[in-house]
Amino acid sequence: MVDRLVDRLLSVRGVLLLLCGMAALSVAQAQKIGYVSTETIRKKYVPSMQAEERLKQLVDGWKTELEQFRRDIDDLELEMKKNRLIWGDSERDQKQRELDDRKRQRDKFARDKFEPGGEYDRTTEELYKEIWEKIHLGIQKVAAADGYDIVWDKSAQPLVYVNAKYDLTVKVMQELGIDADELERKQKEVIDADPRNLKQQETRTRRSRRRSTAREPEPTPSPDEAVPPSMREGQLPSNLPPAVIPMEPPTEVPPPLPADTTQPAPPEEIPR
Repeated sequence: MVDRLVDRLLSVRGVLLLLCGMAALSVAQAQKIGYVSTETIRKKYVPSMQAEERLKQLVDGWKTELEQFRRDIDDLELEMKKNRLIWGDSERDQKQRELDDRKRQRDKFARDKFEPGGEYDRTTEELYKEIWEKIHLGIQKVAAADGYDIVWDKSAQPLVYVNAKYDLTVKVMQELGIDADELERKQKEVIDADPRNLKQQETRTRRSRRRSTAREPEPTPSPDEAVPPSMREGQLPSNLPPAVIPMEPPTEVPPPLPADTTQPAPPEEIPR
């Protein structure tokens, strides 16, 4: 009894999962999804390159200071080795304290600069905060203009496979004023070489031709084209049988006037 109840519950659960999966799939199919590479955009964005150069200068300066700490420590250690038999206990203890103090300073400096949440992280966040805001705004503008519902960042989450025609990186770069001609050319080559895109293009072309053929109206002949050339300008075709050749009606001649048979009236006599 219990086994049958468990089996029934599992079957109901499977049906629910299947329905949820179908619903999620239908929603995904109704959404327009694209992707970008923010790392590619950042590397070509002028403000980002300027921030990167500024950060590099800071790091180089910190590395120079760490190198100076290392040289000071090496010099102290070498000095202690040379004079360990000459110095007394107090001198050796003093040099050892100096060495330990120099090492602590080096370690503290390295932690303050390069540990998580240190000056390097804070400076990076400060320099790139406005840059990332501009990049994200550019992505939003392109997505809204082209009607995309979701845009993935493949720099943060790698994609196993995706059609290059959904790559918005070039459009976002153009929105930000970045030269993307070379990248756009490469993207077009990848799109044209994808067999799926070729099939879709052929299907659209055939459908367009069928629609244009179905909607194309038959040309209406002009009055001159409707009349055979042989009948233009009053001419008749030469191959018509005599019975169907139209004849012009004869011109009616008015009948002659009847002769005047009346006698002239006698002259009237004038009384004298």
